Formats: sequence, structure tokens, C-alpha cells
Amino acid sequence: MYTPKFTITNKILKYIGVVESAREVIENAPLVPAWEAKFREEALVRTVHHGTHIEGNELNITEAEKVLAGAKIVGRDRDIQEVLNYRNVLQFIEQYDNNEISSETLKHVHSLTVYRMLADDVTGEYRRTQVVVKNSATGEITFRPPPAVEIPFLIDSFLRWLNGIGPDDMHAVLKAGIVHYELVRIHPFLDGNGRVARAAATLVLVKEGYDIKRFFSLEEYYDREPLAYYDALQSVAKQEGNLTNWIEYFTEGLAIELTRIKEKVKALSTDLKIKKSLGGQQLALSERQIKVVEFIQENGFLQNKAFFELFPMISEDTVLREIKDLIKKGILRKEGSTKGVKYVLTTGGE
Repeated sequence: MYTPKFTITNKILKYIGVVESAREVIENAPLVPAWEAKFREEALVRTVHHGTHIEGNELNITEAEKVLAGAKIVGRDRDIQEVLNYRNVLQFIEQYDNNEISSETLKHVHSLTVYRMLADDVTGEYRRTQVVVKNSATGEITFRPPPAVEIPFLIDSFLRWLNGIGPDDMHAVLKAGIVHYELVRIHPFLDGNGRVARAAATLVLVKEGYDIKRFFSLEEYYDREPLAYYDALQSVAKQEGNLTNWIEYFTEGLAIELTRIKEKVKALSTDLKIKKSLGGQQLALSERQIKVVEFIQENGFLQNKAFFELFPMISEDTVLREIKDLIKKGILRKEGSTKGVKYVLTTGGE
């Protein structure tokens, strides 16, 4: 049966500690529901864009966001379909309720990934031919996956190991990293293996309680420096199957992404004493009020003369009503008087 080979290094322990710390802050932050929805939407857009861009998709993040919102854009049909497909993959992961990950799970993820992009006879089916991965610049073969005939046996062996490892046996982050690498190595499908591998790793995290409110995007970390991503993957073969370097890279990426999200959440969440004064209830803020708070977080204060910059199509009286409500809720306070008045945060920004 499959047995991963790696060493738990100080780096891995450090990064998992960072992940756990960030997870605690993010999951317990008294965020308003509207902010949570906004963070999830942003993470979805980033995941879909970067997860397809690293594979050669030519749409920029704004175009991808428009596609996901149902808007018409000018772009290659393949790129548009790819973005829609990966969104459907993430929705499948979010709704997945099976205790185990099966061969059929992987095939279904592949079907969603390459819908309308590959022929029907290779969609959701293991490849039946040998493939190689080449350097696009030099034409040099950089990776030769296992023969097609071995794929069902390799996947079955790997999944027996995966489904037999409980939460107490191995940390979910380590397990997700191993899943990511092993599916890239086996390369079970004719195309779309990278997306399937990344999706399967995310599925492991979600299944084991590490979805972390679906605020994060590992794909952005990979796409930011794709050479480092591919080097980390290739390091395993160079070290005769030892996964240590890859797992260090994988855990570092999650630690970096979650730390970024943690800092953003801390900046936007209300102070614990306000939460306590409200009996632990969340504050319900409008979209305009969220923009006001974000502006003050970034600039330190808000004055009337900046209203037009913030809300070019909204009257000053309307903005003042939103601010008055924020003051009433104890989130903002007014400093100064007449034309010099400033609005600042009562907590979290002092």
C-alpha cells in the first residue's frame, strides 16, 4: 500500500503553528455577515482566476470576476469555459458530504474541470495513453508520469491510504499537501491534472474542518511564483520520492495566505469589548457602512470632503445617515466640529 516518505522538520512545525494560530483568529473573529460573504466571494474569484491562470488561461482577474457574475466579455471561449468549470468544482467541494474520497470523486471533479473542453470519451476517465510534460520554452521533457496501465492500481492504493488515515493520525494540512503532490505525480487524466490535484487538496482541507470560512486561496500563492511551485513539485523526484521539501513549500503557502487573511480580518473585525457589550451578537452593517469602515481602516479617518470620492453617486445626507448609525452602534466616533470634523473608529483602529 502507498506510504508517503517525509520528515517533520522545524519549518513544517512552524508553518502549521502559524496556520493553527491564524485559523483560531479567523474562525472566532466577530465579523459581520456581509464581510464574511465578501471575503468568501473574493477568495472564490482569486481561486478560480489563479487556479486557471497558472495553466495558461489568458483572462485577467477582472474578466474572470465578470464571467463568474454572468457578464459577457470578449475572450477565448476555452478560457471562459475553464473559469466557469473551476467555479463548479469549488461549489462541488463546498457541498461534498461523503466521509471518504473515492476514485469516482476524482473522476467527477475531472468531469467538472474539463466540461466542454475535452472529448466525452476522456472526460472523467483515466488516461489510456502515455503522456509527458515538457518545458514550453525548450521542449525538454521535464516529467514522465507512470504508464497508463498502472493508474487504477496507483489511485486505489493511494486512496486506501488516504481514507485510512484519521484526523488523529496526521494533520489535515500535511494530508492535503500529500494529496496535491501524489495526484500531480500519478497524472491520472489526459488533461486538467493540476486543477484536479489542487481541488482534491482543498477537498481534504474542507472535509477535515480546515475550510477556514472559505476565505483563502492557495492558488494565488502558486500563481504568484509559478517557477517556485513547479520546482517544489519536481524536488520530490530529485530526492527519490522524499516529500519533505514539497510539504515545507505547501505548508508555508497556507501559512502565508492565512496570515494575510488573519491580518485583514483583525483589521475589519470589531473589538472584543464591543462584541461582549452586544452579548456576542454580530453587528449587521450595510454595504455602504462596510465601505466607510474600510476607508477609515486604510486612511485613519474620514472627512465630509471625502464622501464624493467614496460614494460618487450618493448624496452627502445619505452618507451622513450611514455614519450616524455607525456612531450609534459604537463603531465610529466624531472628532472636532464644523468643517474640520473627522470620523474615526472607536476600536480596532486606535
